[in-house]
Amino acid sequence: MLKAAIALMLIATVVSLFSGLFFLVKDEGNSNRLVTALTVRVTLAVITLALITWGFFSGQLVSHVPW
Repeated sequence: MLKAAIALMLIATVVSLFSGLFFLVKDEGNSNRLVTALTVRVTLAVITLALITWGFFSGQLVSHVPW
C-alpha cells in the first residue's frame, strides 16, 4: 500500500511538472498558474519524501544494498 502511494505521488509530481511547463509556454508570464504549479510540485515532493522516510522508519521499506 505504501509503495503504491509513493508511486502515485511520483506520477502526480511528473504531471505537475509538465503542467508547469505548459503554463510557462502558454501564458508567457501573464498568470500565476506557473507559481501554483510549482507550489503543488514542491508540496508533492515533500509529501513523497515524508512517505519514503516514514516507510524506512516503520520497516515497510527496506534497503537490500550490500554496503
